Amino acid sequence: MRKITAVLVGAGARGRQAYASYALGHPDEIQFVAVAEPDEVRRGMFQKEHQIKDEMSFADWRELLDRPRLADAILICTQDNMHFEPAIEALKKGYHILLEKPISNNLRECVAIGEYAQKYPQVFSVCHVLRYTKFFSTIKQLLDSGRIGKLVSIQHNENVAFWHQAHSFVRGNWRNSDESSPMILAKCCHDMDILLWLTGSSCRRISSFGSLAFFNPGNAPQGAPKRCLDGCPVINECAYAAPRIYLTENTGWPTSVISNDTSREAREKALREGPYGRCVFYCDNNVVDHQVVNIEFENGVTAAFTMCAFTKDCCRTIKLMGTQGEIRASDKSNEIAISDFKTGTTEVIDIERSEYGHGGGDYGIMHDFIKLVAENDGKKGLTAIDFSVQSHLMAFAAEQSRIEGKIIDLNEFGNAMQLPKD
Repeated sequence: MRKITAVLVGAGARGRQAYASYALGHPDEIQFVAVAEPDEVRRGMFQKEHQIKDEMSFADWRELLDRPRLADAILICTQDNMHFEPAIEALKKGYHILLEKPISNNLRECVAIGEYAQKYPQVFSVCHVLRYTKFFSTIKQLLDSGRIGKLVSIQHNENVAFWHQAHSFVRGNWRNSDESSPMILAKCCHDMDILLWLTGSSCRRISSFGSLAFFNPGNAPQGAPKRCLDGCPVINECAYAAPRIYLTENTGWPTSVISNDTSREAREKALREGPYGRCVFYCDNNVVDHQVVNIEFENGVTAAFTMCAFTKDCCRTIKLMGTQGEIRASDKSNEIAISDFKTGTTEVIDIERSEYGHGGGDYGIMHDFIKLVAENDGKKGLTAIDFSVQSHLMAFAAEQSRIEGKIIDLNEFGNAMQLPKD
């Protein structure tokens, strides 16, 4: 397999740490030759890590894409509402594309990117990394081999964890759907995608319920200030107090997000001045903190999905019920239990833990994308753009159902979103 070259647009936590770091451990497979990142410190860190020349370091993605094609591939890891334009321009320039999820926070843009990508021969993969984990790929293999007979129904839980909700979806970048994406898209398009993959069928109908129940001013403790470090009377008792999350010995994620400088002094300054020091009851958040989604697939399989902020652990649990057995699994324990109705036996598979993010999914998608680009034989990856558009349609339809209180027919919903052909 030949070595490929790549450029990065967006050197934040996902772009720099989750994906591009693969190149540091596998310099024989991929080399980054340019970066576009508006934050000067982050841009400089990435430039130093990958030995990128000054003339190949850009503050704006437009500067990078104004140049003739600089590499084989591009990784687009900007914020949700900044995916559309660079993705279209990168296609025009001939780049193979790895796009961070969601495709876009705008449904019509998702459809447009999917349609536009069909006009070009390049690899275009979306970062639905769960398909690349040993955990979910093993479950998929068990289903496809008929271990539990015909799949009938799935119960799937996204346990967000109270601290993760506070960090990302109350104080952080994905707190407000007007600026980023609704929760079902920002966090759970992974789950919509994995349900599509496991069932091996398209979605027929979808309904959803949920709300922002807790993280609002009405639940603020008496006397609580707008910031945790401004003399909060319950700071030592509050599970969501910013110092509990960010002023510990852990300077990795999520602490690394609040400040490029992770010294104690810099972190305290960030909490006093930045968004992550705000009281969770006085933020400008509007995304839900709990949501359920009911799904009917074209092959008759049904699924019940629950996302909830109020869990101790950040993990996914799943039960798959078939005509000859059932599968119960947790990606926290990394155990998959297969029960056989006929024999009454239960086999437990222990999945080897990965040192890489998302249970090895971050590593897996990079390895697959590099191989696809290097071979360039027209094959599609597990998360090709045309596969991913449907999971995004499901997420948008679920949000519409939640807001309007009605069941959504996916065919009608999708047809209404189709754009005129050129």
